[in-house]
Amino acid sequence: MRALQLVSDRNLEIADIAPPDSPGEGEVEIEIGAVALNHIDVWGWRGMAFAKRKLPLVVGAEAAGTVVSVGPGVDQLGVGQRVAIYGAQTCGTCRACREGRENLCENVGGIHGFHLDGFARERMVTKARLCVPVPDNVGMVDAACASITFGTVEHMLFDNAELEAGETILVQAGGSGIGTAAIRLAKHIGATVITTVGSDEKAEKARALGADHVINYRTERFEGVVRKLTRKRGVDVVFEHTGVDTWQGSLFSLTRGGRLVTCGSTTGITAQINLMQLFQQQYRIFGSFGCAIHNLSDGLAHMAEGVLPVVDTVITLDQIEEGLARLESRKVFGKIVMTMS
Repeated sequence: MRALQLVSDRNLEIADIAPPDSPGEGEVEIEIGAVALNHIDVWGWRGMAFAKRKLPLVVGAEAAGTVVSVGPGVDQLGVGQRVAIYGAQTCGTCRACREGRENLCENVGGIHGFHLDGFARERMVTKARLCVPVPDNVGMVDAACASITFGTVEHMLFDNAELEAGETILVQAGGSGIGTAAIRLAKHIGATVITTVGSDEKAEKARALGADHVINYRTERFEGVVRKLTRKRGVDVVFEHTGVDTWQGSLFSLTRGGRLVTCGSTTGITAQINLMQLFQQQYRIFGSFGCAIHNLSDGLAHMAEGVLPVVDTVITLDQIEEGLARLESRKVFGKIVMTMS
């Protein structure tokens, strides 16, 4: 069967690999329908893995597909069921997994597409408990954005920051995949959204998504605009995922007792913090990585209600390098999704 493999840094090849074995106890075989691209794919493409990996490696960390066969003991899923797939091989038995906090698994076996073979292949076998049914009115391309894009945002906004209706949120990099999802989900629950983007073109698109205020960070200091918009009060929540370039401004944008939640460090991993400011203003800072399986279910439920991911481009398997280059260039607005058929 066909698969997309990383054979060396920045060198991807479409290869013929052996099909998977039949699913075992508690497993299902899935025909992959669509794979969503993320910055984690760009990092892997550049060779920036966080752990040792063995090449060639099948890429793809976020996907959806259709169950084509089930193993013994699987009764929650059936043949023909469309599913979104959780991207980490969690143990399912540690305390965190038992409590539904799979992203804190104590014995995680790795992340697909980064440490383990990923989803960019025609078929794969995985544990049934890592698959979440897709609602009938949600398409395959949208469902492919459930595990990282919507799942990450659901976990950041609602599990960690506990964003509520009537609050004001600053979404950094509102044109990114998770930024566009954060805008839509925050507006869906009744929050006021301020967002930053890097061009006037993206500003228009962000407003069309429902953002109440859009700041072009290349022409304005976003923290000053935020203080002005909020009459010096600041925002209740900052959705931060860009790193050192926006860190200080994000903290300055918070109201007293405000919450900052971060899941990324694209512009650098080391930032300074004023401890006096931290405790005097009583900020709450949350580090957020990945999501729990229930966040996939919540994200798919929101999609079924019409809160869909923003898809910039749909590409084919043969166009993967073009897709990664577009993602790396930051010209993308929303998600790039690769279909497997």
